[in-house]
Amino acid sequence: MSTTPSERLRGMLEPLVSAKGLDLEDIEVSRAGRRRVLRIVVDSDDGVDLDACAELSRTISTSLDETDVMGEDEYQLEVTSPGADRPLTERRHYERAVGRLAKIQLHGGDEFVARLLAVDEEGLDLEVPGVKGRRPTARRVEFASIAKARVELEFNRKDKKEEEA
Repeated sequence: MSTTPSERLRGMLEPLVSAKGLDLEDIEVSRAGRRRVLRIVVDSDDGVDLDACAELSRTISTSLDETDVMGEDEYQLEVTSPGADRPLTERRHYERAVGRLAKIQLHGGDEFVARLLAVDEEGLDLEVPGVKGRRPTARRVEFASIAKARVELEFNRKDKKEEEA
């Protein structure tokens, strides 16, 4: 049986999120004045739309009302997706970001931006954009060598559907 409030909260939330076909990415409890804010971050391979967040929020709210896991103090519930420039921390995050640009920092301090081409058990196949008219170069990076990675926003890239048309 879970002993800490955060373990109890996670234990209650994971089955509710999984039942909707989503992954529970993060749980954050913070203060906003006298109130607490419970932020639940969810994702899926196909992304998460507003309707899915609203439906999950209602389900979670009902379950929280039936338990004492949040205690007696007031709180505000937020159910959200990770956002466009999310950090990449799990293999599934990298898999969902294939085709996108990512800023990658290695443990040795090297930092670069590259397009994720493929993900496997050991690491990533990347395409590093060429500088000053040079051709892009292929690069392989093992997961063990990555200190931090985050999706980079692209404002001028054509959508795959536009490219196929």
